[in-house]
Amino acid sequence: MTKPLILVLLLICAGVLQAADPDRPFVHHLFSDNMVLQRDIAVPVWGWTEAGKEVTVSLDEVASKAVADGQGRWQATIAAHPAGGPHTLTVSGPQSVTFKEVLFGDVWICSGQSNMEMGIGNVTNAKEEIAQANYPQLRLFTVPKLIASEPQTQVTGHWQACTPESVANGGWNGFSAVGYFFGRDLVREVKIPIGLIHTSWGGTIAEAWTSAEALKTMDDFRAAVEGFEQSTKELKKGTTDHEQQMAAWYAKNDPGTASGWEAQGFDSSAWKTMQLPINWERAGLPDFDGIVWFRREFDLPEAWANKDVMLHLGPVDDMDTTWVNGTKVGGRDLWTDQRDYKIPSRLLKPGKNVIAVRVLDTGGDGGIYGKPEQMHLDCEGQPPISLVGPWKYQDSTPLAKTTALPQASTNNPNVVTVLYNGMIANLVPYAIKGAIWYQGESNGDRGMQYRRLLPTMITDWRTRFGVGDFPFYIVSLANFMGVEAEPSDPPWATLREAQMLTAKTLPHSGLALAIDIGDAKDIHPKNKQEVGRRLALNALAQDYGQHIEFQGPWYKSCTVEDAAMRITFDHLGGGLVARDYEGKPADKLVGFSIAGADKHFVWAEARIDGDTVVVSSPQVGKPVAVRYAWANNPLCNLYNKAGLPAVPFRTDVPR
Repeated sequence: MTKPLILVLLLICAGVLQAADPDRPFVHHLFSDNMVLQRDIAVPVWGWTEAGKEVTVSLDEVASKAVADGQGRWQATIAAHPAGGPHTLTVSGPQSVTFKEVLFGDVWICSGQSNMEMGIGNVTNAKEEIAQANYPQLRLFTVPKLIASEPQTQVTGHWQACTPESVANGGWNGFSAVGYFFGRDLVREVKIPIGLIHTSWGGTIAEAWTSAEALKTMDDFRAAVEGFEQSTKELKKGTTDHEQQMAAWYAKNDPGTASGWEAQGFDSSAWKTMQLPINWERAGLPDFDGIVWFRREFDLPEAWANKDVMLHLGPVDDMDTTWVNGTKVGGRDLWTDQRDYKIPSRLLKPGKNVIAVRVLDTGGDGGIYGKPEQMHLDCEGQPPISLVGPWKYQDSTPLAKTTALPQASTNNPNVVTVLYNGMIANLVPYAIKGAIWYQGESNGDRGMQYRRLLPTMITDWRTRFGVGDFPFYIVSLANFMGVEAEPSDPPWATLREAQMLTAKTLPHSGLALAIDIGDAKDIHPKNKQEVGRRLALNALAQDYGQHIEFQGPWYKSCTVEDAAMRITFDHLGGGLVARDYEGKPADKLVGFSIAGADKHFVWAEARIDGDTVVVSSPQVGKPVAVRYAWANNPLCNLYNKAGLPAVPFRTDVPR
């Protein structure tokens, strides 16, 4: 089950809900002047007109005909062409449209969240990069942001040749920097036209980019998709709104709602106690997704009498409904939102008062989890009252035992399937070469689930576009957040592992590392040039026939040798080296940890021995497992001589 309302960067984005196609253009808007059509395969061209009407598609002097079906949709096919151009494409019938400066080359989709969306104007040396961005054979198309309850057929926009002006235009300071640098390097190396279709949205979850049909094959998402579909039907009928849907859902599924656990006089003395703030998985409710109630009493100081009070709970994962003395004072659905609620003076009384919070968690961690300083009561001119410490709690209903949860999609891109509907479905069946993908931060606490979700999404896209198992290259999450003093098991390491396993096991997939080019304090690191270059290395080696190393050392196997473990690698790239992030030789390897049977990991000594690395620690006499770069922001320095960093790994991979 996913968090349907996870949000990281929604405040910088805006979206609209569309339930039906806004128009039916004679020729789909993906076709325009300056477009790139996929070389070497048959290319579909389509649009809408009156049912039964004949349409002719002519490329230069060669024509193809189609007849509009009962719904008015027509589709013709252009025969395979080699890379080159320019060509002229004319579509004639009830209307006539001509497109000029048409090139044949390779078309790549560039998708993901904010690190793919981040424009070229935000990168290192942005001014110089923009000034040099004059590549007539590189063509750009940006898909507008759109949330949709059903798969769309239309898209607005037009193709542009890459110039300093066109690459700098658009939201968040220009065209996707990662996409641009990837495409630029391909144009330089392969010397054929490259078309980039940029479709991304910051702060979004992978399940939003996956079709409903594909998500229904996963137990984690089936209920969310069914709830979304049911909500959409009811909203279309106008019979209810989302708030009403949720109220009815709680009444049906939650004994606490039915029995009035929010009431001031309710007796919660038999409930357990939890020290807040904390994620409840670490405080007595391991692996619990569902509804949990919290209650706490506080004494109203005499000086606070007849005054409004502000209640601050910090963030709540995912959704809360909050009452004071039995009256609702607030509730929010986004797990990153601060819960700051006004308590009118009329609701408070001298002496004991009661706060009740109903929390619904739909996946991953749950609970009232912020920082201690975020939990307090405020009254103007008075010292605050801390709410840190013991709260009574009672788990109600696990999500697995509830009916499908209603899903709201209006203005929220982080709902199952809405971005597939609005920003991928409307590109199908445009002929493409492949895709690059930079996403994962918003799924960062669900790495084990991402092992299944990402391959499901990739397979879904490949099925939809109908051009076979097209290349799909994944950017592994950059190093970010504080450096940890001791070995740990952080969520981003597990997410990177899921990305790696997908690239390793799914045919025609690949991985571009950013483990050494991140920024501890910035989730949007500026060095997108190297990200684009490493993605291009994957394509150049695997799709364009260049005999180059495209990957850093990749864990292959390990053996125990007395009190040490010897690690072997693929992608040696001429040999193993220790170097710093500036490319200078390093005195010793760092980033390795080792553990015995107790799985207590300690920092290890590591040395390069030929094409292997030998890892040991005087604290571990009988090692059983080694990890490398296993942290949110690891200090790590193993490279190959091709200058590419080693892929983070653990030898104790859970199955």
